[in-house]
Amino acid sequence: MTNRGVPDNGAHPGPVREWATFTDPADPNRRWMVDVTWLTSPWRCLFGCGCQGVLTGATPELAQGCCSYGAHFSGEDDRDRVLAAAEDLAPDEWQHIGAGRRRGVTARLPGGGWRTRLVDGACVFLNRPGFEAGPGCALHLLALRQEIHPMATKPDVCWQLPLRKEESEGDDGTVTVTLSEFARTGWGAGGQEFAWWCTEAPEAFTGAEPVYRSLEVELRAMVGDGLYESIAAYLDGRRRVAVPHPAVRAGLPSTKAQSTKAR
Repeated sequence: MTNRGVPDNGAHPGPVREWATFTDPADPNRRWMVDVTWLTSPWRCLFGCGCQGVLTGATPELAQGCCSYGAHFSGEDDRDRVLAAAEDLAPDEWQHIGAGRRRGVTARLPGGGWRTRLVDGACVFLNRPGFEAGPGCALHLLALRQEIHPMATKPDVCWQLPLRKEESEGDDGTVTVTLSEFARTGWGAGGQEFAWWCTEAPEAFTGAEPVYRSLEVELRAMVGDGLYESIAAYLDGRRRVAVPHPAVRAGLPSTKAQSTKAR
């Protein structure tokens, strides 16, 4: 079943999106609401090539991307996996290895849970401009050296972003999972203070492939192979006619501008 032209629920920018509903092949009591508009969009990560960061002003020169506040772990398994990966990091991969080894790489949150520790205003694992290996995530470099996918070394939120999966349970016990983008609202109230966020920026929607193909590995890990195949088969037929993403619409020249150019 497909729902087209569904009004935005406040979690995503723009007035209209297209959604599709799928039953989980592994659990008939679990259904997925999939954001067709997002998954067929040509979004791509701009880290190091135009990303303005998530501070209150544009700071592309810092090359912090979305790492300014550390990564919140999804649970103990996520935290422990990253702790184990950190033990394998070498000094030429990790700029802040000294601080990480001395003070640890995690910090306890007041309300419970954990995040990566901050060093000099950003995640302890973030290498800064001027580091010999270049700016970016040390855990990502580790994955490249070990020839594995970064999801094996990085916190869950880091390899999933900007994909977002949210679950809700109905009174009858059925579970609805919404698969969409990590909009600025996903950061909580603090997200409203960002001067810039990539899923709202037209310049980030210049990828060569739609999201459901460019992030296929990540999506398979999040939804399972069977469901991914069903979603991808459906989106193959919708990618050229789906409701465009709000950022794509914002970046399109107006009809008037097109007419003037034609003359």
